[in-house]
Amino acid sequence: MKQGGVCAWNIAPLFKGLGLASMVIVFFCDTYYIMILVWGLYFLLNSFNNPLPWATCGNQWNTPNCTQDFRRACHNHSAVQSSSTDAPSDLVSTVSPLNLSSAHFFLNGSCVEAEGMRSPVIEFWERKVLRLSSGLHEPGDISYEMVLCLLATWIIVYFCIWKGVKSTGKVVYFTALFPYLILVVLFVHGVSLPGALDGIIYYLKPDWSKLAEAQVWIDAGTQVFFTYAIGLGALTALGSYNRFHNNCYQDAFLLALINSGTSFFAGFVVFSVLGFMAAEQGVDISKVAESGPGLAFIAYPKAVTLMPLAPLWAALFFFMLLVLGLDSQFVGVEGLITGIMDMLPPKSILGSLRREVVAAVCCVIWFLIDLSMVTQGGMYVFQLFDYYSASGITLLWQAFWECVVIAWVYGADRFMDDVARMIGYQPLPYMKWCWAYITPSVCVAVFLFHTVNYKPLTYNTVYTYPLWGEAFGWAFALSSMLCIPLTVIYKLLRTKGSLRERWQRLTTPVWGRHHMEYLAPESEAKLLPPAGAKNNLLFESVI
Repeated sequence: MKQGGVCAWNIAPLFKGLGLASMVIVFFCDTYYIMILVWGLYFLLNSFNNPLPWATCGNQWNTPNCTQDFRRACHNHSAVQSSSTDAPSDLVSTVSPLNLSSAHFFLNGSCVEAEGMRSPVIEFWERKVLRLSSGLHEPGDISYEMVLCLLATWIIVYFCIWKGVKSTGKVVYFTALFPYLILVVLFVHGVSLPGALDGIIYYLKPDWSKLAEAQVWIDAGTQVFFTYAIGLGALTALGSYNRFHNNCYQDAFLLALINSGTSFFAGFVVFSVLGFMAAEQGVDISKVAESGPGLAFIAYPKAVTLMPLAPLWAALFFFMLLVLGLDSQFVGVEGLITGIMDMLPPKSILGSLRREVVAAVCCVIWFLIDLSMVTQGGMYVFQLFDYYSASGITLLWQAFWECVVIAWVYGADRFMDDVARMIGYQPLPYMKWCWAYITPSVCVAVFLFHTVNYKPLTYNTVYTYPLWGEAFGWAFALSSMLCIPLTVIYKLLRTKGSLRERWQRLTTPVWGRHHMEYLAPESEAKLLPPAGAKNNLLFESVI
């Protein structure tokens, strides 16, 4: 279509709300995802200190409950079992002074951390980086250190995408390839650490009971959607710059293999280090394995403090995290700006705006919204965006309707023919089965599974969001989900004729002049006006 995420849906104008929904989702995603880069940049800057600021207690943000003795020297299991019938005072008396000073004791054959004692990594994360307040109702003041990191990050993003794919394409050669070098270095170092093999075995050994949990399916679906940018309109925007005969079918397979292969390889890097950390602390790997921000900003930094040359490995890790995050942010921002540029009326003041101006306005708006996430209550705002606006049910809803429109409204066979016209051969038929049956069924099943097992949003299983906070979250989710039905209703009401005539008119593809040379003769004939009639061809337009 040579169009962004909105105008590409001119193949079925009635469902142009799919493009608008993807724009809303990617706007929210770009809004909060930048915070991963902000935190990564802050950790990177602090990685040049020796010792690392999150490796020791005694800093101004630490509490008296801080302990930096990670090594848990415990008695062997048999010795504890022989004294398990003693009184609690006897149990404490068998623990060495080292364990008492580090607030650890042995209970039921495993080391557990005494209540109230906290790691310096957690205190650095919660009390220095986040400066976490008691809840969403308490925003607190703004961290000016984080504001500077936020400003620097948005400036970097802007100057990498302001010229479009001409500038982004050059930057991506570095941001996409350099992390692989760091991954290999970290992998070689990780597998040489004691306990790395246990971590890798834990990584490769699945816990099948987790499949019964709804959140596991939602997290898995969200991860797949994010890694492949499904439903965000970003791939559509980037693909619009390709030549017509570019082999998009082959690219789809390569994208899947490289993306999934990279994630699989990165798992070895992470879990080899987690295995080392578990061995150093004398605990099970499940006790140190984290997910989401906890993995990047708690578990891995904690493991780095146990390594020789800790600042070096910390700097490499957070630089890799920053580069990878920038790469993802480029795609989201590029997708949104391309969609906006396509929607601007060509013969108007807005249509005459340069791309650099539109990009600058968008970045300023994002920066202003992100100020709410660098306050003391910012983490609660971040999690609200992450849980509702651009993950889970919103992406499942978007993917379901995209498949329905492609397979059943535009026509799976027609779409297959379009792809064949571009690449020169017919794709395998299983692609059509995925669009028509498999993907919609999976989306509906996971969507219903999540709805039935819905639980209120919590932070660290301790803080439960208030009802008004959840209301904001659902407003974020519905702002994109309702774009689809509301646009359908609006277009049907505005179009004249019977319901069947309206449907026929609104589901007929709207082609631009640049499509004429590529359309099949029979399709081209349908587009030409009747003899003697005025030229009433429809061209790309917004709602």
